[in-house]
Amino acid sequence: MSKLTHFNEEGKAHMVNVGDKPISHRVAVADGRISMQSETLRLVQSGGHKKGDVLGIARIAGIMGAKKTSELVPLCHPLALTSVEIEFEVQEAPAAIYCKATAETKGQTGVEMEAITAVQVALLTIYDMCKAVDRGMILQDIALLTKTGGKSGAWARES
Repeated sequence: MSKLTHFNEEGKAHMVNVGDKPISHRVAVADGRISMQSETLRLVQSGGHKKGDVLGIARIAGIMGAKKTSELVPLCHPLALTSVEIEFEVQEAPAAIYCKATAETKGQTGVEMEAITAVQVALLTIYDMCKAVDRGMILQDIALLTKTGGKSGAWARES
């Protein structure tokens, strides 16, 4: 097993120096879901929510979350993202909305944190917009699916 890289030789937290790493095309994909009552899902699908287009707003929030990851996660490097895509899939039974985020950059460090943050912020936005009718919603199964690029190469979650 590799060592934790965010600690120096004295055991103190530090930002990893990526200055000598080569630039490469990096892509990360993460996903997760939010479960809810069937009536809440119907409100989201019908556009009948008084706050507006829930999934459209959640998509923008997810993109913004990816862009602000380094402001939220203390030792995360700020990245020049080249693309962030957010996809939603409605699941009827049990009632849930699945979210998948893909983040890309050309840089010296990966975009896993940005993809995971995008999913969390998108789902959290759905929760915020729907909490007036369903406080029992649950954000679940948020995880990295794949990553490519960099010295370590490709990685994929085993099903």
